[in-house]
Amino acid sequence: MDLRIFTEPQQGATYDTLLTVARATEDLGFDAFFRSDHYLRMGSADGLPGPTDAWITLAGLARETRRIRLGTLMTAGTFRLPGVLAIQVAQVDQMSGGRVELGLGAGWFEEEHKAYGIPFPKEKFARLEEQLEIVTGLWATKTGETFDFHGRYYDLADSPALPKPAQAKVPVLIGGHGATRTPRLAARYADEFNIPFASVEDSERQFGRVRAAAEEAGRRADGLTYSNALVACVGSNDQEVARRAAAIGREVDELKANGLAGSPAEVVDKIGRYTEIGSQRIYLQILDLDDLDHLDLISSRVQSQLS
Repeated sequence: MDLRIFTEPQQGATYDTLLTVARATEDLGFDAFFRSDHYLRMGSADGLPGPTDAWITLAGLARETRRIRLGTLMTAGTFRLPGVLAIQVAQVDQMSGGRVELGLGAGWFEEEHKAYGIPFPKEKFARLEEQLEIVTGLWATKTGETFDFHGRYYDLADSPALPKPAQAKVPVLIGGHGATRTPRLAARYADEFNIPFASVEDSERQFGRVRAAAEEAGRRADGLTYSNALVACVGSNDQEVARRAAAIGREVDELKANGLAGSPAEVVDKIGRYTEIGSQRIYLQILDLDDLDHLDLISSRVQSQLS
């Protein structure tokens, strides 16, 4: 089981804070640092000092880290034209020496679009399908050849399909709870399927749908990586768990029901339940980015038992 650190900077974080967390992620032996792609806070957080852009952040971290993978859960398809996104991701992959992964979703948070003047189209899923075909098609086009695409939403003609990523293939993550279209899209384009904030039972059902869709598409079901994203709140004792829950405005019982919360032993046990239904990787949603002791505890008392 791989453990990755997943942050939500729209809730309030500077680039320097994210850099500190990314360096701790690397030093403590976690596999990767991922971040959300949002421009507006959610809930009661003040969001100060304001949003940071996902791919600008990852470009900076690409030059200031050496080992960890870097990526998004999920880049909002509404934020970027697919040709521009292909250039951005390829460049950050070059800057990192081939450590980037692209999680791409349709976009869903209408309020942030209104706040920053970003169009919020009605037909988001159909656009996402075209975006995936364009981004992966541009990267797959041989140097010296051109790429064309003529769809309902996007039209590319004689694109030089440059630059190329450092990796032969940038891993693409697709995720969600949709029962029909999402598994089919994952079967066609994804290297990894991620289900966010889902129970063991719901995860097992969704993984089964994706596996069936992959086989129907002529792929090996085991050719995809299956992963979860879950909020983390771990403490060495009950008081520490309660303190960390309060710091992120959550209740301990709710966190234990819906995430990975409690003592290291409780969290290891719950991760084991996800492992049993085929989850190979967990993105630990860390909401208090100033609490580096939390990462240290997870590394020393949770990750160490999993490995």
